[in-house]
Amino acid sequence: MKVRKAVIPAAGLGTRMLPATKTVPKEMLPLVDKPAIQYIIEEAAAAGIEDILVVTNRAKSAMDDYFDYYPELETRLLQSGKDRELHEVRRAADLANIFYVRQKETKGLGHAIWRAKRFVGDEPFAVLLGDDIMRSQKPVIGQLIEAAERYEASAVGVQQVALDVISKYCSVKVKALEDRVFDVSDLVEKPRPEQVFSNYAILGRYVLTPGIFDVLEILKPGYGGEIQLTDGLSGLCKREKMVAVDFEGKRYDTGNLKGFLEATIDFAMDHPETGAWLKRFLKEKAHTL
Repeated sequence: MKVRKAVIPAAGLGTRMLPATKTVPKEMLPLVDKPAIQYIIEEAAAAGIEDILVVTNRAKSAMDDYFDYYPELETRLLQSGKDRELHEVRRAADLANIFYVRQKETKGLGHAIWRAKRFVGDEPFAVLLGDDIMRSQKPVIGQLIEAAERYEASAVGVQQVALDVISKYCSVKVKALEDRVFDVSDLVEKPRPEQVFSNYAILGRYVLTPGIFDVLEILKPGYGGEIQLTDGLSGLCKREKMVAVDFEGKRYDTGNLKGFLEATIDFAMDHPETGAWLKRFLKEKAHTL
């Protein structure tokens, strides 16, 4: 079992970030000096992913343009001696083999994943949600790939969340297999208190077998009237083995303003061009509050 492909669902309307996302895809909003989706693609590439499918909609052609060559700009940068800028522009286009398919109707995450069926074929594949940016020493999706290949199973990335907020996530029924790895026997999307299996929640990273498409094919709409990936995973884990990985790393939900600002500040403080300045600025600003 070798994972070489990844799917990034990025067809959402970005309603939590309006008005900025009225004409700019939320995945293209800059986190310091790079669009948010580039961090996700870099994570996948660092884990050995070769081919990436981005599921988009009709308003997100900017992503296709960004991860392409731009000869006019590159020529100007070369002529101006801006070698660093030229390197960064070309590097973004060379991160991986990136393909696109549109989700023509907004029918939920499960439907977006189903749109990748032809791209995936009969191979296992990674899924990285477009709103979830991860910071870790080892790529989070790489941690899941290792477990999936070791157990020859699907894998979901989880962390513990407070029980009073588990209703905002997916609760997973787990049984320990080894340190930070669990067997999964069931899961539920946005559970009511009596439905909670545990306070382990899935946070934006998956490795799935192609068996998920057989489940999604016949899945009926669930929470919110949409085809929920969680419902598909619930069916899949009853057909074949699935594990949960309590991954090491920090997750940012950049699909909302507070999460986006938190990520921006943390990334900026570690950036060589902004880190020292921002730390001084924040200290000075704190004294005025």
